[in-house]
Amino acid sequence: MPPAPAQRLDRFFQISERGSTIGREVRGGLVTFFAMAYILVLNPLILGGDNVQDINGDQLSFPQLVTVTALVAAVMTILMGITANLPLALAAGLGINAMLAFQIAPQMTWPDAMGLIVIEGIILCVLSATGLREAVMNAIPMGLKQAIGVGIGLFIALIGFVDAGFTTGLAGSPPLSLGGTGELHGWPILVFCLGLLLTLALLARKVKGAILISILAMTVFAIIVNAIADVDDAAWGVTAPKLPDDVVASPDLGLLGNFSLFGAFGEVGTVTVVLLIFTLFLTDFFDTMGTAVGVTNEAGLLDENGRVPRLGRLLFVDGLAAAAGGAASASSNTSFVESAAGVGEGARTGLANIVTGGLFAAAIFLSPLAAVVPPQAAAPALVAVGFLMMVQVGRIDWTDYAIAIPAFVTIAVMPFTYSITNGIGAGFIAFVVLKVVLGRAREVSWLLWLTAALFLVYFGINPIEQLLGVD
Repeated sequence: MPPAPAQRLDRFFQISERGSTIGREVRGGLVTFFAMAYILVLNPLILGGDNVQDINGDQLSFPQLVTVTALVAAVMTILMGITANLPLALAAGLGINAMLAFQIAPQMTWPDAMGLIVIEGIILCVLSATGLREAVMNAIPMGLKQAIGVGIGLFIALIGFVDAGFTTGLAGSPPLSLGGTGELHGWPILVFCLGLLLTLALLARKVKGAILISILAMTVFAIIVNAIADVDDAAWGVTAPKLPDDVVASPDLGLLGNFSLFGAFGEVGTVTVVLLIFTLFLTDFFDTMGTAVGVTNEAGLLDENGRVPRLGRLLFVDGLAAAAGGAASASSNTSFVESAAGVGEGARTGLANIVTGGLFAAAIFLSPLAAVVPPQAAAPALVAVGFLMMVQVGRIDWTDYAIAIPAFVTIAVMPFTYSITNGIGAGFIAFVVLKVVLGRAREVSWLLWLTAALFLVYFGINPIEQLLGVD
């Protein structure tokens, strides 16, 4: 007699083996989607903004960008769940799409720019297939891996505060301040504050579905507040909590396949192309590494040596997602740190990804509904997950300065520069330098030497471009 569908599902995704349940995986997948849903609006805003044009003055269509953003996220998130069996969702990476919009596209056409993303993704796939990406990750000391998780926790909490408008930058000093004027004001901030208190209270009470309950409850509250108080849409940020006029929208796939693999070489020259691809590659490579280590560590999935399960598959799918994002004109897709929100809700397997990916697939047709959840309702989940990931800080050996100082640098640089890649790079360089200073250079793997050298190039890319005469 064949096993029941639930049993087959449990066996395939190792749900019971990892101490989870189907219900937890579904809740985790829902929470991850809600924590990431902003990308359906923000990615099109970045790539299709009013002032974003390629060298010919052409702009990308906002509705088309919404469609391809949802499509690639859906396909690659589901693929990650099925092949790697990890609760690690993927979508358009924010750092790379900004670089694409404001640095690369003005130098060439949109198809040429997207072609660079495809090339970068292919390089990542090749390195993943050869095992080099996996070898680099496995060469990282456990203390640095734990520091990466803590740094990501602070970073994701800062993302939550910034997305909600609780923390903003000011033109003068200090660089960060409370609210937009040094104090809190407005209904959206109230929604965030109440949502954060609700989320933390539910977590402290160990309520099942705490994060998801908070997101849904505060979305409903925000809709009511917005209707009664008539809040200006701009005050909410990228999405205002309004019930849409239409629930279903027809997808426009006009951007699919609109890329030129080698057109950029004719536009800006080989040296510039190589430097651009190098920067894209390094950012994608180590953003993924940091996210994978941080999220799987939080999920308790690292083995006794600190290794991520099915890492080779994870990295290959991530590289494939980068290439797919370029081919669809959605920008490079990468593993999303917001997956930690789903892990905080109990997700431990790829089944959560099936749920998240399925919701992204539905968003292709239900894009008006995806824009209902305001950042102020979803951001408390990110702050709460930041707290959960901070627990790892106690596992670092702070008495050994050879690992403690690089760990501190990693943790500090991530949120302070708003970049996972910068934090990892600074930590790696500090680790190698301290090992040399302490006469323990032989303890450093050749892969870490190489990685630290590449990061020196990464941080010094501007003077290198000037030296080479690149504009």
